[in-house]
Amino acid sequence: MAGEEGKPLRRIAEAFEGLADTVSSRTAAVEVATFSRACSRVSVLFGCLGIAFKFAEMDYVSKVEDLSEASKSISLLHSLLDLDVEKNCVRQAGSHSRNLLRVKRGLDMVKVLFEQILVSEGNSLKGPASVAYAKVFAPHHGWAIRKAVAAGMYALPTKAQLLKKLNEDEASAKVQMQNYIRASAPVILYIEELFLSRKLGIDW
Repeated sequence: MAGEEGKPLRRIAEAFEGLADTVSSRTAAVEVATFSRACSRVSVLFGCLGIAFKFAEMDYVSKVEDLSEASKSISLLHSLLDLDVEKNCVRQAGSHSRNLLRVKRGLDMVKVLFEQILVSEGNSLKGPASVAYAKVFAPHHGWAIRKAVAAGMYALPTKAQLLKKLNEDEASAKVQMQNYIRASAPVILYIEELFLSRKLGIDW
């Protein structure tokens, strides 16, 4: 067990492969508890990226904790949205729906980051991280946060340092990143569809 605990990237990929199976089955609904548990495994990755993504780590962790707390009284993700729709509080700060959308963006950012790492040459993470931030987070952030993130990009670990923190070598990390990319895609799509099918939008 200790070996698995020391392989956070593997644990992230496996958790999302489980969620992807549920989403792909089309017969089972995604449980809030299972989803929040899988998402909590991603938190360690934000922590490994240093000061540039400190804001994202803090925001992501608090939103996942909210969903975890919500799972004690709300069993399914779609029910979580429906309850907020009933209460007319979907877009209110602190609503479970708003927090779910923020968590979805965190998952998306990690997916894009991994995609960029796999196609980039060299040891720097600045390019991959900049692309991931620009694509997923920047459109929703004000000037001050964007500027702080840009400054923090210079403090990112190298790719080698990141892999060491994650206890992976280049070959094993590549496999697990590919597994997460493949597994997270249908999960992200599923969450987007929960919002879009209720005409709630996802760009807010």
